[in-house]
Amino acid sequence: MLLLDSDVVIDVLRRLPEALAWLESLGAEEVGLPGIVVMEVLRGEPNREAVARARRALKPYGVYWPSASDCDRALSVYAEAKLTHGLDPFDALIGETAVGLRVPLCTLNVRHFVSIPGLNIVQPYVRRST
Repeated sequence: MLLLDSDVVIDVLRRLPEALAWLESLGAEEVGLPGIVVMEVLRGEPNREAVARARRALKPYGVYWPSASDCDRALSVYAEAKLTHGLDPFDALIGETAVGLRVPLCTLNVRHFVSIPGLNIVQPYVRRST
């Protein structure tokens, strides 16, 4: 299984060719979404119709929430890395959800997550510059 970060999910929803090609290349690999990622994606939608469209598009993916242990680790790493690495609290929770599940986190924002010990970070594709 792989978990997707918000940037990858947004690229998939926007039908970015690189994101779609990568997703298709996974074949039968299970792809999941941290619940916090789903909330971040929905936060960016401008109206009720867009929220409903995004929810329909994300329905096939399993949603995974951080456990209490994941939250404890996220708090600890956030307290340590907030000032040194600029770690965002939501990124700490997303990263620790992947750590707790022992699965890779697929993101284009690798630098957002480098301060999370034990996190397997995968950069799934490179966006073509326009």
